[in-house]
Amino acid sequence: MIARRDFITLLGGAAAAWPVVARAQQPTLPVVAVLSSASPEILAAKNATATIPIVFAMGGDPTELGLASFNRPVGNVTGITQYAFVLGTKRIQLLHDLVPKARKFGILINPSNLRASTLESLRPAIQVLGGTVEVQGATTEGDFDAAFASLAQKGVEALSVVPESLFSTRAERLVALAARYAIPTIYPERESAAAGGLCSYGASIPASYRQAGGYAARILKGEKPEDLPIVGPTKFDLVINLKTAKALGLTVPPILQATADEVIE
Repeated sequence: MIARRDFITLLGGAAAAWPVVARAQQPTLPVVAVLSSASPEILAAKNATATIPIVFAMGGDPTELGLASFNRPVGNVTGITQYAFVLGTKRIQLLHDLVPKARKFGILINPSNLRASTLESLRPAIQVLGGTVEVQGATTEGDFDAAFASLAQKGVEALSVVPESLFSTRAERLVALAARYAIPTIYPERESAAAGGLCSYGASIPASYRQAGGYAARILKGEKPEDLPIVGPTKFDLVINLKTAKALGLTVPPILQATADEVIE
């Protein structure tokens, strides 16, 4: 994905461009394949080879997915994690700062692609704020309308969208529904805020991809994946859409405007 979808870079040979188009006319050049997927079946790359180096860049926890461990990568697999799975509490706090009167928070999840630990880690944060949580699932895009209608019916006053490729690849649709039901919503990726969402907080995706590209280059120069530890993001971006805040009748605290990496007016 180019928004927040997980991708795995499958490396073969010793040198190539990033990303790569196969060059049949230059048989002496090796090939680098860039694989991208909106579902865990991209893990087929790991299952397909134990020798070709694989560099991943993902939002999830690579250890839970069985890809590698942080300090000691396993075999031919290493890469970058965006720590999307540990930023949920921070997003809840930011959402509270933007909507301080909110007491009923909603969490939009994809039930078919969510680990219980990810969801359970958000409950204590909401309880500390004196609020309650409504968990709403959406497994396909066809569920979006009903999901937001349910959130509105339950009186949800602020919503956090969890990192999920189903959601990040359909950012404009979710943003439009949040606007229709006037639900202040925070997202994991900048693209959603740029599309009209209230706010986003997450790792810089371009920076993570550059990190992955750097690992690919080091492997192409002879280093082994097992010698390259899994690394986290170098930067987290807070993006606030003031136009959307105004439409929702919200006043963005000056401290948030001052600390935001980007303010959309």
